Amino acid sequence: MASVYPAHRETDIVLRDGSTVRVRPVRAEDADALARLFEGLSLKSRAFRFFSGGSDLEEAVVWALEVDYRDRFGLVAIADGELVAHAAYTRGAPGRAEVAFAIADSFQGHGLGTILLGHLAEAAEELGIELFEAEVLPENHKMIEVFRESGFPIRTESVPGAIAIELPTSFSAEAVEGFEQRDRIAAVAAVNSVLRPGSVAVIGASRARGTPGGELFHNLIEAGFTGPAYPVNPNARSVQSVRAYASVEEIPDEIELAVIVTPPAAVIDIARQCAAKGVRALVVISAGFAESGEEGRERQRELLELCRGAGVRLVGPNCLGVLNTAPDLRLHATFAPQQPPPGRVGFMSQSGALGLAVIDHARGLGLGLSSFASVGNRADISPNDLLQYWEADEGTDLALLYLESFGNPRRFARIARRVARRKPIVAVKSGRSTAGARATGSHTGALVSASDVTVDALFGQSGVIRTDDLGELFGVAGLLATQPLPAGGRVGIVTNAGGPGIMCADACESDQLELPESSERTCAALAEFLPAAAALGNPVDMLATANADDYTRTIRVLGESGDVDAIIAIFIPPLLLSPEDVAGAIVAAAESLERRLPILAVIMARSFDPTSLRSPGTTVPAFSYPEDAARALSKAVRYADWRRRPEGETPTFADLEPDEAAGVISSALGAGREWLDFDELDTLLRCYGLHAPRGEVVGREHDVGPAAKRIGGPVALKAIVPGLVHKTEAGAVRTGLRDWTEALGAANEMETALGEAGTPPDGYLIQEMVGGGVEMLVGVADDPLFGPVAACGAGGTTAEVMHDVSVRITPLSDLDARDMITSLVTYPLLRGYRGSPPANVRALEEVLLRVSAMIEDHREISELDLNPVIVTSEAALVADARVRVRAPSPPAPWPSAE
Repeated sequence: MASVYPAHRETDIVLRDGSTVRVRPVRAEDADALARLFEGLSLKSRAFRFFSGGSDLEEAVVWALEVDYRDRFGLVAIADGELVAHAAYTRGAPGRAEVAFAIADSFQGHGLGTILLGHLAEAAEELGIELFEAEVLPENHKMIEVFRESGFPIRTESVPGAIAIELPTSFSAEAVEGFEQRDRIAAVAAVNSVLRPGSVAVIGASRARGTPGGELFHNLIEAGFTGPAYPVNPNARSVQSVRAYASVEEIPDEIELAVIVTPPAAVIDIARQCAAKGVRALVVISAGFAESGEEGRERQRELLELCRGAGVRLVGPNCLGVLNTAPDLRLHATFAPQQPPPGRVGFMSQSGALGLAVIDHARGLGLGLSSFASVGNRADISPNDLLQYWEADEGTDLALLYLESFGNPRRFARIARRVARRKPIVAVKSGRSTAGARATGSHTGALVSASDVTVDALFGQSGVIRTDDLGELFGVAGLLATQPLPAGGRVGIVTNAGGPGIMCADACESDQLELPESSERTCAALAEFLPAAAALGNPVDMLATANADDYTRTIRVLGESGDVDAIIAIFIPPLLLSPEDVAGAIVAAAESLERRLPILAVIMARSFDPTSLRSPGTTVPAFSYPEDAARALSKAVRYADWRRRPEGETPTFADLEPDEAAGVISSALGAGREWLDFDELDTLLRCYGLHAPRGEVVGREHDVGPAAKRIGGPVALKAIVPGLVHKTEAGAVRTGLRDWTEALGAANEMETALGEAGTPPDGYLIQEMVGGGVEMLVGVADDPLFGPVAACGAGGTTAEVMHDVSVRITPLSDLDARDMITSLVTYPLLRGYRGSPPANVRALEEVLLRVSAMIEDHREISELDLNPVIVTSEAALVADARVRVRAPSPPAPWPSAE
């Protein structure tokens, strides 16, 4: 009996050459397409697949269609409407299945077999199959290579007439790295067709300047694009003195990139013509798609489906265009009125209008771009693809991003973490305001939903430098593009006016930068040429009489002193000294330093030419105000610290019992309950090595006294009320009960009060009181976009009031857990405060890491609250817990196109 068709296994994948194919489970209506695939195989490929070139193909089709999506599972790959590959497994011995593949000859060698193996393995592992088996003819080197290159650890054995292969279905670290490497290759190939095309057609090119089609084609020609450029306009014989064509299909040569600037209703037909022509990539400038309502969304869905089916990559729609300033290409396929100067900065914007402003502003600042892409509605080519292109591009040193949304934030995090180890990524993410808090039933959910802390967490873990606005983005970019990374956070300030120097010092300290006192040796060197009234400490106030030479000599002394890791030079124009003279002196000082360190210039003048801060070999970034310079430097320092740190490890624990925990969750889901009851919570925590204070559970209030007597000493009493979040406020918690009589009296009071409130207790928990310790909160909330988000903060009844919380995306590394704790305002309480003994911070770290392991094992957990976790000098004990579960949505197949 067939199972339900697993629609969640449908996805688009990217091949090694950057093109896409559709992968989905096989369906009954695939019979004719499968027959064409098998019949189209060469005799050699047929022999490799069926062990005979003259096999019964009708029987092979019947076998391929006999699926139940559990014991017999099949996948097909479709390109340009034609079925080009089939992969299947058949379950055999317990935990084992035999796999087989058939790939059209024209698609062999593109990485399709390896990707299908990964998708098949993912489906098999989900259904309890642990090992794949295959028999391959000894001369079928391509198939053997598919298994070897997959990254799965394989075992081979020679049997009569064949090679037997065995491999696990679980993704190993090597397999994940292999798929990510293929993803990099595919992304670079796809973006190459967009940013380094051999030829360009502009469909909708216009003779009329001032229109998007006219300006875009003019820019393409004016920039000196080194490849052939073809205007397509059915109503013109030529466009701007270049021969025009009525359609892309009439162009006699091959076209790699087509830029479409037409009314939206015409785009689908034009895209279909481009696919037939063999165009590899489209940039759709036209608006009127997903941003414009239901009709536009349907039009965009149809466009993407057409492109994916034909293996054509898409930028946009509703975008400004793309450019690449490389001297061997000079591609300017945007309708921006200005061409940015060439440089080594890659920029991506989801906003076309903002892209126009960026190009204009970059030109004014002298910030050179290597390439630019406006992705608009981001239907296909994404920031992830562009980051991987810039990672490989030797002409790009720095990536700038303007993001309005994420497609796949976890994939973004993986890519950004790798790229940022080599090249800085600076991002503005719009939408900081809370669009709507999640419907939560826990302290953790309330804390995480309060703002976009999840974005901060993702960027922080990935090494992405987040800026609040575009001005700050350009400030940080100008610093990173022209200066070395700071070796530390010690800042020297040079100024000719005390007020701005103090403002800069305040800004530095508020941004966690250090202002060390100048050493005696440094002060002596400065005193040799500065006036006696000058302040030689830090800031160094040279007074209003300082001339350009004073700036050069002072910066040189500080730079060579070893006292500081960066210098901020501030200038307010006095009489008879021009800003340009001082700017030249700052550049001269930077050029003369043997020890390279960042130098930032703050020129507080209404009219100032920033080009005076540039020489052929040196550029010093300019800022209008001291606070801007301090903020940019602070972000550069934090990024440099992140790069120097080890990456951290995700630990494993040998004492976990995930299968028993899965049974607990399954029982709760089967009973239709969202919140785990006390016994289930107790078992779940025990399965993951999370310990609670000694206690007992009783069913009625009159049993509380005897239980308290057995525990002995002061106890805490908690009513068990399913669904109750704020227990203390409801009167369901009493602590410090000295003996059994106080405990019994408290239980009687709770029974009456909670019953009158309509929340009668199901029972009572009596726990020993833990002496001393710091109350903390550890929790997880499942974000609909980011997935599980772990939180750690001040706990107890004031958790939401204090809002002292740090957040990370799971899974957590050991460094993540440590940073979450040490970044808290309440961290000094854990270290020991005013004579209290230090708490066991390592034990709290372990709680975080064990919770992370639990969440990774059981994605059914949508909310988890451990509050409070009482951290003493010996241990971290979970005094109260709440866990909410739900049947999770099936995960999207991985790896896939975003």
